[in-house]
Amino acid sequence: MKPAPFSYFAPESLNAALELAAEHGYDAKLLAGGQSLVPAMNFRLVQPTVLIDLNQVDELAYVRETEQRGLRIGAMTRQRSVECDPLVAEVCPLLAEVMPHIAHPQIRNRGTIGGSLVHSDPAAELPVVAVALDATLTVRSNSGQRRVPALDFFQSLFTVDVAAGEMLVEVEFPPWSARTGYAFQEVARRHGDYALVGAAALVTLGEDGLCERARLVFLNVGDVPMEARHAAGMLRGQRLTEELIEEALNVAAEEEIDPVADIHATVAYQRHLARVLGRRCLQEAEARAQQIVEGR
Repeated sequence: MKPAPFSYFAPESLNAALELAAEHGYDAKLLAGGQSLVPAMNFRLVQPTVLIDLNQVDELAYVRETEQRGLRIGAMTRQRSVECDPLVAEVCPLLAEVMPHIAHPQIRNRGTIGGSLVHSDPAAELPVVAVALDATLTVRSNSGQRRVPALDFFQSLFTVDVAAGEMLVEVEFPPWSARTGYAFQEVARRHGDYALVGAAALVTLGEDGLCERARLVFLNVGDVPMEARHAAGMLRGQRLTEELIEEALNVAAEEEIDPVADIHATVAYQRHLARVLGRRCLQEAEARAQQIVEGR
């Protein structure tokens, strides 16, 4: 297949890209890594009349530590760069753990952080991490910029809070909380395939070993990353026994996700995977937090 005809622009600065985006509005598509957009154009599922290639906008490719020990990542930063960056592993270890799960190395070599977040595929890993870590996404246009919490950024299937003339320029991850453990797991038919279900968990322990805070977010069981708020709330102030975790995950699997059956998995099987992966993630996250508490 070949894409429908389009006009092509390759700006070399962010300001030039924003001017083009403002000029062409909804007629334009922004090309980042192209791992999703180009196939969609080839199948004519998407037919923009203007393509704005961001690959020469070098100012959007960076990984920087904030003064508070958080992390700022430019939207055009390659996924492979994030995967291999020692600063990411030190400051935001959950993000580092997730990166190898994304497709294959060839995809990560071209795919960008911003491209994956804006595409907002329900089966993608990065939106789930952004929600789990309370990331803030900076959206910019010719008239200014907005900072959008990850929970508000992902609106529905393949739809995010980015209007015509705007573009995602940066994602910021807040500082890592003390005594916090993390975990990510997913199940796919083959390594590199889209996950049938995945889960990310964070557990923060007090010095007494009780849970101070928990976060549990699932992928591919709804149109957007599905946060199990009620289930996580059941864990606060408690010791994470197997019985309590199972009780919380029953709530998460039955009340807080919205899976849709497909040729690979029934709804019942997706709910089962949510329970299994959620349990494994919470237990692993707690174990890592406990190591910190004990000074290991």
